[in-house]
Amino acid sequence: MNREKSKKIIDALSDQKELFGDELFAGKIIKEKPDRRFPDGFEKAASLEKLYAMINDCQKCVLGSTRNQFVFGKGNPDADVMVIGEGPGADEDLQGEPFVGRAGQLLTDILKAINFSREEVYIANIVKCRPPGNRTPLAPEMEACIPYLHKQISLIKPKFILCLGLTAAQGLLKKKESLTNLRGKSYDFLNTKIMVTYHPAALLRNPGWKRGCWEDVQLFRKMYDDLKNKKK
Repeated sequence: MNREKSKKIIDALSDQKELFGDELFAGKIIKEKPDRRFPDGFEKAASLEKLYAMINDCQKCVLGSTRNQFVFGKGNPDADVMVIGEGPGADEDLQGEPFVGRAGQLLTDILKAINFSREEVYIANIVKCRPPGNRTPLAPEMEACIPYLHKQISLIKPKFILCLGLTAAQGLLKKKESLTNLRGKSYDFLNTKIMVTYHPAALLRNPGWKRGCWEDVQLFRKMYDDLKNKKK
C-alpha cells in the first residue's frame, strides 16, 4: 500500500471516530481487496482439525465474501471412501455441512443402497463456499480452492473416491471429456481409485438418470470389494 493511500485511510478513520466514536463503519469508506494468498503453512497441517483452523477464514476468491459458512467437509477422517461433489448449496451454506438438503438425502440413500453409511465415508466438495445462486463454480474459484481438497485427500488417504457430477470429475481429473465418457471407468489419482457418476441434484431434476447412477455405484462397490478381497 502506498503512502498516499495509507494517509486517506487514516484520515477516513479519524473522521469516523469524531462522528461515531469507536464504532467502525467500513461501508464504502474502506474497500480494500481481500488477501488473495493461501493461509500460511496449510500444506503442513497434520490433521483435518488443524487444516480447518488454518483455512476456514479463507478469502482467496470472491466466494469468500458471499458465503454464510465455510463448508469444510464431514465424515470419517480415516475413511476408505471419499465422496466429492461440486459445491455447497443453500442448505449447506446455512448449516456448514456438505449434502444436507434434498440432494444430501438422496446421496444418503445411494450410499445405503451399496452398503455404505455416511458415517464411514468422508464427504467434501470441489469448492468450500457456495457460488451465488448455486451456479457452477468458475475456473479461478476451483483453482483457488482445490489445493485444500488435495490436502484433505492426503490426510485422509482414501482408497476410493466417488466423484458426483462433471464439475467434481473435471476438477480432480483435469479431463475435458463429457460425463458420459467419464462414467463407467476407473482413474488413478494420488494413489486413489476414482469413479464418476451423476450428482444427486441432477438426479432430482432428471429421474430418468437414476438407472445409470445405480449402474455406476454398483461398479464402484464392486471395485471396492475386489480390492478388499485381494488383501485377504
